Amino acid sequence: MAMIPFDDRDGHIWMNGKLVPWREAKIHVLTHGLHYADCVFEGERVYNGRIFKRDEHHQRLHDSAEILGFRIPYSVDEINAAAEEVLHANGIADGYVRPVAWRGSEMMGVSAQQNSVNVAIAAWEWPSYFTPEARMQGIRMKTAPWRRPAPDTAPVKSKAAGLYMICTMSKHQVEAEGYNDALMLDYRGRIAEATGANIFLVQNGELHTPVPDCFLDGITRRTVIDLARQHGYTVHERAIMPEELAKTDEVFISGTAVEVTPVREIDEHTFTVGEITRNLLTAYDELVQRGDERAASASASAA
Repeated sequence: MAMIPFDDRDGHIWMNGKLVPWREAKIHVLTHGLHYADCVFEGERVYNGRIFKRDEHHQRLHDSAEILGFRIPYSVDEINAAAEEVLHANGIADGYVRPVAWRGSEMMGVSAQQNSVNVAIAAWEWPSYFTPEARMQGIRMKTAPWRRPAPDTAPVKSKAAGLYMICTMSKHQVEAEGYNDALMLDYRGRIAEATGANIFLVQNGELHTPVPDCFLDGITRRTVIDLARQHGYTVHERAIMPEELAKTDEVFISGTAVEVTPVREIDEHTFTVGEITRNLLTAYDELVQRGDERAASASASAA
């Protein structure tokens, strides 16, 4: 099937306060965000016409911009309304929403204090990140050649475009070797995350997940932790070294795009798609389809 490029589609994109035809949502080649990566974004899933964790995503968009030193000129409520407008204009009931904010093109150079801040929101149909077969059988991963940076070297709490360069490079490299995704270690050599998702390990019937001190504490991650505790599972948030994969029974990743996806292989280690992974995959799918957001995102306080 021929690939449909993202710059040549029917529909509308919300851009700086109004809907514009999809093909006309353009920026200049000298846009500061393109050259210097002062750009933040979100990825959101739409189920049955409802954006899951909409308010949390749009608050994080604001928080990410603040970390990078610029202010989004639209409130969370205004971005909420714009996202809903985009869904309606494009007739999307199940899909993906991409809000993005970036500095414009008034000044070129490292410093761009006077540049305008632009905001756009696009949405499209996107049923699954991995194929259904790969998701249920478990994906194959390989340790990435790049590591997540230390908190004093990058804005690690921001969902900033520039931080994904090493993810793209890592994923491309392992895909060329036949793997689905890459495992990112952090600057200390600890397990951190996948290229666009958080990771969970099951050991002796209990869940273990890395402390998000140099990568995003994902909205889906927090939802899964809450679901796990609701199901009576013990969850440990702690430092995890790669050597622990040898004593791990199950592994899965979580994120808005990947949802809950089992992992069957990391490097030389193999895992079963076991009961805990299947239970949480089912619980998450049921939650998002219901549109019930009562699974608290503040579950860390119950640790």
